[in-house]
Amino acid sequence: MHSHRTVAALLCAALLIGCAPSTAVIMGSEQSAVQLRSYQQRAFDTADKTQTLRSVISTLQDLSFVVDKADLDLGTVSATKLSGYQVRMTVTARPRGTNQMLVRANAQYMDKAVEDPKPYQDFFTALEKSMFLTAHQVD
Repeated sequence: MHSHRTVAALLCAALLIGCAPSTAVIMGSEQSAVQLRSYQQRAFDTADKTQTLRSVISTLQDLSFVVDKADLDLGTVSATKLSGYQVRMTVTARPRGTNQMLVRANAQYMDKAVEDPKPYQDFFTALEKSMFLTAHQVD
């Protein structure tokens, strides 16, 4: 009877250890999340939210996106690109301090976050040209 309890205790301990995430997995996912955020956002030297959102809309349209919804009060624009594949991008603009706008883009393909930096780099390069401002990477 005593050995059955020991075996049961060992099995429970093994199951709990097997379910606990390893430090390496946690650190790896946190690093990739930080890296993804670095692709997804830029700060622009302007306090004009309306003009920033207008530039976001024109940039998305220039990149063959169809704007689904834009909300000035929330500072969001959602758009879909249908050419060959369906990508949905949501862009938010919010004040950062008194002299900057923080612009963040989130792209999804088939309900999964796009982690490849290229679509974000293409978007921000085009947005930078549209706004005639230099973008700053945000830590």
